[in-house]
Amino acid sequence: MMLHIPEVLSKADVLAMRNVLDAGKWVDGSATAGTLAAEVKCNSQFSTESAQYLGLSQAIAAALERQPLFVSAALPDRILPPMFNRYAGGGTYGNHIDNAIQRDRLTGDRLRTDVSVTVFLSEPEDYEGGELIVEDTYGSHEVKLPAGDAIVYPSSSLHRVEPVTSGVRVASFLWVQSLVADAWQRNMLFDLDMALLKLRAQVGNTSEIVTLTGHYHNLLRQWSK
Repeated sequence: MMLHIPEVLSKADVLAMRNVLDAGKWVDGSATAGTLAAEVKCNSQFSTESAQYLGLSQAIAAALERQPLFVSAALPDRILPPMFNRYAGGGTYGNHIDNAIQRDRLTGDRLRTDVSVTVFLSEPEDYEGGELIVEDTYGSHEVKLPAGDAIVYPSSSLHRVEPVTSGVRVASFLWVQSLVADAWQRNMLFDLDMALLKLRAQVGNTSEIVTLTGHYHNLLRQWSK
């Protein structure tokens, strides 16, 4: 499942974040990629050693956790500290699948990557190219969202970032270890949650709604790790 979450950050928040990022230190992005991914990765990443990094990273995570759609879709157990990338001058990231296990740079813990998230920090008209292409069983999906919006998709997906031929593409990216590891089960819980919200708005908390809500929570209880 791919999910577009609008306005994770306000335009004012994006501008403030970009002011800090644009003035900060960027390093070669291939240094943090796996062996195979490093061969197709050509971008820059905001230095995690920067004094500004932690505050920016925590702001992204907090903004996502305030979004009910994100919580319902990802069912986050742990969120790896968000990082930031920059593509310019032909920068690209070829087809790859994210590493299944990644280390939390703050705690040293190893986490399973179930859900990938990109929060766009550049407006689409500010750069040419740079589309996020995600492949799944239904084909290729092209994503290029307004600044402040996020896209959520399974970390098991083959994906790439097309070359940025002009302008600059800046984004935050992160991974989530979900309470529910199986993507199909997460999708079903999300669909059930969204249907319940709509039904509750239409008919109120009927006994049937209460029963269905109980089934949702019992499934979550059974499937969560």
